[in-house]
Amino acid sequence: MQCIFSVDVEDWFHILNLPSTPDLPMWDGLPSHVERDFLKLLDIFSEANARVTCFFLGWVARKFPSLVREAERRGHEIASHGYAHRLIYAMTAREFYEDAVKSKQVIEDAVGSEVIGYRSSGFSVTKSTPWFFDIPTEAGYRYDSSIFPAIRSHGGMTGVPYAPYCLAPNGLIEFPITVATVLRMPMCFFGGGYLRLFPWSIIRAMTMRVLKEGRPVVFYIHPREIEPEHPRLPMNTYRQFKSYVNLKGTEAKVQHVLSEFKVTTFRSYIEQHSCEFAGMPSVAATASAAAAARPV
Repeated sequence: MQCIFSVDVEDWFHILNLPSTPDLPMWDGLPSHVERDFLKLLDIFSEANARVTCFFLGWVARKFPSLVREAERRGHEIASHGYAHRLIYAMTAREFYEDAVKSKQVIEDAVGSEVIGYRSSGFSVTKSTPWFFDIPTEAGYRYDSSIFPAIRSHGGMTGVPYAPYCLAPNGLIEFPITVATVLRMPMCFFGGGYLRLFPWSIIRAMTMRVLKEGRPVVFYIHPREIEPEHPRLPMNTYRQFKSYVNLKGTEAKVQHVLSEFKVTTFRSYIEQHSCEFAGMPSVAATASAAAAARPV
């Protein structure tokens, strides 16, 4: 069983739901760090001979198309993180569709090949957005990695499978963000603030537990997380902790993941498990029906 490593390619100011967060019209006027940080990540992946999935924010792909092409040149999968970094539950279904289509078009124009994967900003799909599950396929995507199967500040859906599954009737393949059960509670150890907060010994133990359960572990990181000195946005103490805790240790943890576990891309995982996905009964996008999905 392999791990899937992914990067949400966005800049230091793409932090969700803060009064101080700049919006789309202001982004072009801010000093960008994404080029330097992402290229450093690509070098880390190259040194480890690792191939990962890069979920590009459409805005980043438009402003820095050379980054998209460089990631593709080094053998990584290119996928979409939406265009304007908006929360799913803060959009209408039509707005989400337009954002998903725009992002796909911009990224495909930059790289010159098809984009089949999508990930929402903040994993912000909830039970209040049931229309979400039809739209990625309408926008031309084949798989999604937007479901966080636990309670969190920007969304989360309880009662859904922890392993990859297919959705009916469109056949969209869903890769939930990986959680491990601790004292009967689902907890994430594998990306973002969770990866930064927990010591490597715990992350490693939880990774091995999930793999032994027959599930792939989905790791994720943002380029800003390997630059401890990147600019800060004004925010309260709680959000400061979540956004900036243990930034100095992130690079070492990424290198631990790449050296101790075999990682792949979402696209490669689907290709390697095509028979299992083809034989999987699709389920409706509800908590009760999704619970019956057969994991891959």
